[in-house]
Amino acid sequence: MAGLFRVSLLGFLYYPSPLLQSQDSGWNQTVKANSYINVVILALANAFAFISVPLVIFIASLVGAELAPSPGWATIPVASTVIGTAMGVWPVSRTTARFGRKLTSIVFLWLGVLACFIASKGIVSDKFFVFCFGTYLLGFTVAGVQQFRYAAIECLGKDRAPTAASIILAGGIFAAFVGPELAVIGKDLTAAEYQGSFWMAAICLVMASLVVLGFKPATVKRLEASTAARPLSQMINPGFCLAICSGAVGYFVMSFIMTATPISMHHHYMHSLVETKFVIQSHIAAMFLPSLISPLLFRWFGTFNMIKLGLLAYLLAIGVGYFYTSVAGFWVQLVFLGIGWSFLFVAGTAMLSNSYLPQDRLKAQAINDGLIFSLQAAASLGAGFVMARLSWAGLVSVGLIPVSLLLAAMIWYWIDNKKASLEAGKVI
Repeated sequence: MAGLFRVSLLGFLYYPSPLLQSQDSGWNQTVKANSYINVVILALANAFAFISVPLVIFIASLVGAELAPSPGWATIPVASTVIGTAMGVWPVSRTTARFGRKLTSIVFLWLGVLACFIASKGIVSDKFFVFCFGTYLLGFTVAGVQQFRYAAIECLGKDRAPTAASIILAGGIFAAFVGPELAVIGKDLTAAEYQGSFWMAAICLVMASLVVLGFKPATVKRLEASTAARPLSQMINPGFCLAICSGAVGYFVMSFIMTATPISMHHHYMHSLVETKFVIQSHIAAMFLPSLISPLLFRWFGTFNMIKLGLLAYLLAIGVGYFYTSVAGFWVQLVFLGIGWSFLFVAGTAMLSNSYLPQDRLKAQAINDGLIFSLQAAASLGAGFVMARLSWAGLVSVGLIPVSLLLAAMIWYWIDNKKASLEAGKVI
């Protein structure tokens, strides 16, 4: 893992000064060399904490298929995690504002430990709704972990936002491979299938909380003239909307297709559990491997062009998924889906940090994550019902609707920039 993080740090070579004064839209602070160490600590914590996500993605729908009262409810455990993430955004934001990022992270990581044991209890007692409640609580932990990227950006400054977000995502590479493996190893650890998988996830969350103990949050100072967050109507601008749309559409399409993949592959198309695991592992790896070179890509192409590449990757994923249902077809589709998500999520995070005023920092972040995970919850919940009524080709075609909305947001942003450039007497 140390080698992977060293590669991701190549993006820092573009910033030679070890001591920079950051005067940006979200904070006013001094960025020092040890901030890099703090970001790596967050990435390591993210690596351990995020193990629970691919583990749930891989087995929750399979457990749900056994416990659910009807087939259409099979993806509800996965959807419950995403709903919990959406519901947890505001509590995490308010707790952060009161107690700071470090203590908030530790509290919500330990809430995840409790959630894992509740989910395992639901498996043992054969109670579907207890299992769903456990995965729901786990979503609050995911909401807390999602704040790691904002903490990293505060450590490095908004000019390094793509780099900070990419390093945090790099920690997910470890989780991409370990999560599904722990799910399989824990499957027969006890008499109840998959109970041991959640025990292992709980241990990983404890380890993440221990890593967070070494984190030293950046000192954030609000600008004196701005103390109260503005109304949402005053915060809206093309950049803010595109940033939110990039992350929201990225999560919606990815979750919608990914949630349905294990059941479609294993139950509908009769691909083996090992093949299904390999596809999910490859997908999650594709979500995070681009983060190793994302700082360079964003430096070369710019944030808006990276959104274009993410949109193209999604169109390719939908096209492949529509025509091919072999193991290779699922693999190619899910890899493109992962790459597209990586570009859209990092681009949205970076653009968001440049789209709000200082007093709007926590409110803008909460609105962004709240909308993202609410839509992701709808996608995860709806995937099971759509899958029960449409073919796989029909399901992936639904992804064209949110992709079209992202395209519209991109056109609005481009037109706004075009007008601004013409008014300034410049040519884009």
